[in-house]
Amino acid sequence: MAGAAQKYDVFQAIADPTRREVLQLLAGRELPISAITSHFPMSRTAVAKHLHVLSEAKLVSGRKVGREKLYRLHPEPLLELKQWLSYYEHFWNNKLSMLKHVVEHR
Repeated sequence: MAGAAQKYDVFQAIADPTRREVLQLLAGRELPISAITSHFPMSRTAVAKHLHVLSEAKLVSGRKVGREKLYRLHPEPLLELKQWLSYYEHFWNNKLSMLKHVVEHR
């Protein structure tokens, strides 16, 4: 549909290193956009765009407190990512087991 706003999922949201860092900043605490922006060499507008993507993916939400908007982390959507990655764990575990065998039997 032309002109429709793009919706972001958790995979798109965490694809960007800045957004991953924002999630880490919000882990366990609410922060205003000014505090989030102070951690990055970019404008408040750029940070707001990142927060918009994270919000579309339901990873963060904002609530008005006086004149500020406080953002908080909602980690629940990350479970989808964890479930997707868990399928691949057996590949990693198998490679680690093979490496251990090679190292121990030299």
